[in-house]
Amino acid sequence: MRLILLFAHLIGFALLLGGAVTQYLAKPLRINSAMVWGAGIQVLTGLGLAAPLRGGGDAEPDPAKLAVKGVIGIMIFVMAFFSRKRDVLNSGHFLALAGLTLVNAAVAVFWR
Repeated sequence: MRLILLFAHLIGFALLLGGAVTQYLAKPLRINSAMVWGAGIQVLTGLGLAAPLRGGGDAEPDPAKLAVKGVIGIMIFVMAFFSRKRDVLNSGHFLALAGLTLVNAAVAVFWR
């Protein structure tokens, strides 16, 4: 089950970042449905991956890392969800959303 959740989590990341890059190149800057779906998938599968704070085992996730990733993930989702109906988005808002997506991936990869 963990591998299925991890696979879905990666698909969410691909939707979120791919949607952001596509929209950035297409202009005007707005939140597309791929970004909203990707952010939602990231939060839901992230919760599923973090839920088994199993109590024991050598693969116990670091609670601080999970908290940081959770806060960033929720920020991304909120930024995407509540801005999805705007016709044009402020470039700072859009780039912050894309940047937070990359920061969240960096936390996942580099925080050991």
